Amino acid sequence: MISLKEMITPIPYQIKEDTTLVEALSIMKEEKHNLLPVVDNHEKLIGVFTRSKLYQMIQEEKSLQTPIKEYIKNDVYSLRIDTNFEDLEKIVRHSSVGTGVVVDMENRVLGLFTKADMVMGLLSTTNTLKDQLDTVIENSNIGVMMTDGQEKIVYGNNRFWDMTGLNRKNSWNMPVTKELPEVHELFEKKQYNNPVTIKRLQSILTINTYQTVRNQTGYIILLHDISELEGIAAELESVKNLKQSLQTAMEHAYDGILMADDQQSIQMVSPSMLELFNLEYKDVLHKKTEEVFPHFKLSNVYETEEADVSDFHEINGIKYIIHRIPVIQEGRVVGAIVKIMYRQLNEVNELFKRLQKAENKASFYHTELKKSENARFTWDHIISEDSVMEKIKKSAAKAAKGRSTILIRGESGTGKELFAHAAHNSSARKDGKFIVVNCAAIPEDLLESEFFGYEDGAFTGARSRGKIGKFDLANGGTLFLDEIGDMSLNLQAKLLRVLQEREFYRVGGTKRIHVDVRIIAATNRNLERMVKEGSFREDLYYRLNVISLFIPPLRERMKDIHVLSEKIMSELNRVIGTSITGFETQAKQILMAYQWPGNVRELRNVMERAMTFAEHGKIKVEDLPDYMLGNTEQILQEIAVTKEESMVESAERQAIETALAKTMGNKAKAAKMLGISRSSLYDKLKKYQFNEK
Repeated sequence: MISLKEMITPIPYQIKEDTTLVEALSIMKEEKHNLLPVVDNHEKLIGVFTRSKLYQMIQEEKSLQTPIKEYIKNDVYSLRIDTNFEDLEKIVRHSSVGTGVVVDMENRVLGLFTKADMVMGLLSTTNTLKDQLDTVIENSNIGVMMTDGQEKIVYGNNRFWDMTGLNRKNSWNMPVTKELPEVHELFEKKQYNNPVTIKRLQSILTINTYQTVRNQTGYIILLHDISELEGIAAELESVKNLKQSLQTAMEHAYDGILMADDQQSIQMVSPSMLELFNLEYKDVLHKKTEEVFPHFKLSNVYETEEADVSDFHEINGIKYIIHRIPVIQEGRVVGAIVKIMYRQLNEVNELFKRLQKAENKASFYHTELKKSENARFTWDHIISEDSVMEKIKKSAAKAAKGRSTILIRGESGTGKELFAHAAHNSSARKDGKFIVVNCAAIPEDLLESEFFGYEDGAFTGARSRGKIGKFDLANGGTLFLDEIGDMSLNLQAKLLRVLQEREFYRVGGTKRIHVDVRIIAATNRNLERMVKEGSFREDLYYRLNVISLFIPPLRERMKDIHVLSEKIMSELNRVIGTSITGFETQAKQILMAYQWPGNVRELRNVMERAMTFAEHGKIKVEDLPDYMLGNTEQILQEIAVTKEESMVESAERQAIETALAKTMGNKAKAAKMLGISRSSLYDKLKKYQFNEK
């Protein structure tokens, strides 16, 4: 509705008490106002100067320069600018004053308001509304027709003429009963406001009455297209069916389901959810989710626009989880769905755990497979205090940097595989794969396919897509052939070709495969004897024996027993959960006296067995395996003799050290001081390894 501010006449002047008669007369003549508002120095209304007061001053023959102060009417009614239209209409209707003064909240004059202003304002508003209404009606899908009190057509929108097929020019001001005979019966029966289907027009007709300006009854006829209504009805029926299907699904849902609209008001809820929280429909429907289920935290979904799942909650001993899902349409959230899962959640949880366990197991095997293709040890893992072992490690480290084949020899359990791992890790191929093949563990008839792979259909039982071999896998890296002395002569010939030509054929294949592989071989067999016997190819032997490393057995480096046993003890304490701190004296003596045919591997096994049986923090004789003990008394006697000999050697070593110190390292003088020959001194220096210090 139009406001008072839109209807007032602004005042471009100010009339005060000292304004003269001639100034007031000039303003009234120019503005054609019947009164002028008078303000004080703060522009606040104090009264009005009317046309009748002007006439009075003229009749009294007042001078034109006379101030109007004495003729101001102070008892004046003003209108506030925020007066609403309804109150303004009442004031105008019952007031005898033709012009009013409009003021703001602080009584400052804003303008004048007359009845004519109101009429013009209403007329303007009416015309605007009429234009808007005409626009709406003309663009409506409903046919609209209006008659006067004589039932003659006085208005029809475009849709009406299109639907009826009538000619606007010919039907204008004609009786509607003549143009539309179907309505004649309705007028007679006075069936107003009841929709009637007119098949000829394929529409539904609705009649309404209104009072004309002459107080006669006119008619407004509305025509609705049946096809459109049928389409709407079909869509509505489809929506109803969909809602019923959804309601049925929710009523039989296994888990609890809740649906909310864009205002987070609950529209639907399943019985299973009501059952879980011991609620009824009246407690939930059309209420805010935060009010009924604050712990659902459904508002998060409206903010993030992403589905999420809560942690476990519990009610009456029943665990449940909350799945919050936003409903997004045209890029905005128009609702949300809450799914409560609680039935047989324990079984689901157990299933999930089993699945997780299976995934972890698969991940473990995958990791282990990756590990199996990588060297795991370095030179730091080969622990020794033996001078010979240190020389071998240095030689092996130098050999690792080249491309030549390395042959590692030694008894079983001496650590040949550790040397192979460390050699790969210190070589230029350390970023490549390290593939291990135990020639003694693979059946002879499968060894060739294991080495070189095979093509599709190479033999019965083969994989349909073939298989790549160890040489393929090791391409660009290192292939470690453990127990190479157990390889058949037939395969030795093929291996020799690969080493010489750097190429091979897959089993059942015709395509030549080129590879770049470094070979590190290991064996505990006497290859020289095997060559003489004809069980190992001489040409392959020389091809492998480019750089040969011999790992001495543990019995030849007894110093390592102590350091290795301490290292193994520390590792096993972590692995098997023991707290062993060392050996008792006799147990240590037996350990040092034993020959260790199984070398370091046997030492580790003995340590694990002894630490498992030890009960008092240290390993005792009885914790060692029986085969090591034999005749304990005899062993201890041998140990005592060895100990005495060691005491003599210790004294001799000390005497030599003293003599060398006193002679400032002069060996001739030291020999004379000791009373021995120079050659004897040199032998003893070599025995006690003085040259290496």
